[in-house]
Amino acid sequence: MEREAMEFDVVIVGGGPAGLAAAIRLKQLATEHGHELSVCVLEKGSEIGAHTLSGAVFEPRALDELLPDWKTLGAPLNTPVTEDRFLFLTEKRAFRLPTPPPMHNHGNYIVSLGNVCRWLAQQAEALGVDIYPGFAAAEVLYHPDGSVKGVATGDMGRTKAGEEGANFAPGMELHARQTIFAEGCRGSLTKTLFERFQLRSGVDPQVYGIGIKELWEVKPDQHLEGLVSHTIGWPVDQATYGGSFLYHLENNLVAVGYVLGLNYSNPYLSPFDEMQRFKTHPAIRETFSGGRRVSYGARAISAGGFQSIPKLTFPGGMLVGDTAGFLNLPKIKGSHTAMKSGMTAAEAVFELLRVDDKIGREAVDYPHRLKNSWLWDELYRVRNIKPAFHWGLWVALGYGALDTLVLRGKAPWTFRHTPDHTSLKPAAQCKPIDYPKPDGQLTFDKLSSVFLSNTNHEENQPCHLTLKDAGVPVRLNLAVYAGPEQRYCPAGVYEFVEESGQQSLRINAQNCVHCKTCDIKDPSQNIDWVTPEGGGGPNYPNM
Repeated sequence: MEREAMEFDVVIVGGGPAGLAAAIRLKQLATEHGHELSVCVLEKGSEIGAHTLSGAVFEPRALDELLPDWKTLGAPLNTPVTEDRFLFLTEKRAFRLPTPPPMHNHGNYIVSLGNVCRWLAQQAEALGVDIYPGFAAAEVLYHPDGSVKGVATGDMGRTKAGEEGANFAPGMELHARQTIFAEGCRGSLTKTLFERFQLRSGVDPQVYGIGIKELWEVKPDQHLEGLVSHTIGWPVDQATYGGSFLYHLENNLVAVGYVLGLNYSNPYLSPFDEMQRFKTHPAIRETFSGGRRVSYGARAISAGGFQSIPKLTFPGGMLVGDTAGFLNLPKIKGSHTAMKSGMTAAEAVFELLRVDDKIGREAVDYPHRLKNSWLWDELYRVRNIKPAFHWGLWVALGYGALDTLVLRGKAPWTFRHTPDHTSLKPAAQCKPIDYPKPDGQLTFDKLSSVFLSNTNHEENQPCHLTLKDAGVPVRLNLAVYAGPEQRYCPAGVYEFVEESGQQSLRINAQNCVHCKTCDIKDPSQNIDWVTPEGGGGPNYPNM
């Protein structure tokens, strides 16, 4: 069955902050200049915001530039930050430390980023942007000269064997003069672009963290609207990058999460279980006593910063947002930088399309515009903070103070990154971690957590978690690393089972919350995360 095709001036892959900001800015420019421009946004989630997961404390700097009247327009920025706290935890005690300057949140807001994206989508549609949720971009299309032509959405109705089922419908081709990739962290199409156009040549590897988040409704006497609290230290050791957040939103809601660097070395470590254990700390558990867990989710984040930014343009397209890695890790914020990158890309694209009708051109002005923006300066100044944690917590904190307060981010050196998947030690060199059993009130297991994420996939479809070599999980991962995939996955997707006296890896793909951790942390890079049918995965409410 032949695929149908639709033509647009610009196709944007991903309906997160970066993609929506790009769409809005394109339409603003078209209106200002009286220029017709067709813009389409593809979103693999069932709706805009369904796959959006962040803490989140939102810095409105980019939003002020994009939509200065956002308050009048009803943006869901309802909870101004009223207080910052920064704690160091030991197993039993908490010590309050001075809040590092990048983590001062005066003028920022505690938000549901998913709801912010839903609102941004409304603004985009009001300007004439076509938004198609539930359609996953599964393939990059190319012109004969090798330039990007657009994307194709995935087929629907294929069986597990890949054959056309009774309800088969082929994907749709979306052709564009320029295609903006805003897939978020570890984008499945972006990975192929890195390789085809050698976009990572000459830059550091991207490094990642995994963020695990729960939303709670707590008792009113435990709620302090506007409070932002971060912790470091326990439950991980001082050689492991990890820390927590507790953000008190409106209506007695508290967002609690734990972020752990994926360069950890002990294969017995479980990020999910570290997050559950964190909540049992005496200084933390009281917040949730008598409360109710409302939602759960997990997502990888691009943490490499300035030295890991790839080449951003190629013939026919460009990268924006977290798919390119614009997170400011010391701030623990990336939405404002993602939006700024999308807006900057839109300005470069508009100028290119206005003066050049030829297909497959490269918007080379985009990186130049970025380098002259506050985004570039902001990321450059904090480039050494994350890699300093290679020397451990206390050295990193000391260096961070020196870099921020004395050197002002302008040290004459730049620390380097190494890939996360190379950091695991063999299990024989590590100590197993005994995690306490969940109590079902404060701490929980993975399957009950996945239930709260509203994750759903059509079961009779090809598995989107593909193995390059089916023998590697048992031959290498289980034999050498004690099967780390059954622990680093926060959704219970991977489990080793014995069948006929032989161990094998079972993949429960229907549990996948699309966090991408397996694609990142697998020690031999044997797992390849590809997009499932559109509309599948989590459906996060208020996350």
